[in-house]
Amino acid sequence: MKVEAVVVRDRVETVMEAVEAETGHVGVTVLEAVGHGREKGITHEYRGRVFESRFLPKAHLTFIVRDEVAEDVLAAIADAARTGHENGDGISWMSPVHSVTHNRTGQRLADGERV
Repeated sequence: MKVEAVVVRDRVETVMEAVEAETGHVGVTVLEAVGHGREKGITHEYRGRVFESRFLPKAHLTFIVRDEVAEDVLAAIADAARTGHENGDGISWMSPVHSVTHNRTGQRLADGERV
């Protein structure tokens, strides 16, 4: 399974550590991202002027995991990404993945092999 998440940039290390602690899975790809969800950005004031930041800094994490740990990875991400704010903590989801191949060796991962 491919488990992906968009999280607040400050929570990336926390999320990665939580996934490893809860599931033992260590592989991840992290991309810098910007965007917004329901909060539609933030408004802040600087020197008496109001500014609107529509695109907020985020990180996009991708984990390729065994099917049997995918739900645990999702739960670990949700717990670790939660900041306690009303909104803006991001989202996570999973999708099926087929034909995973190691680039170095060209070998496909067998069903029983650890990702």
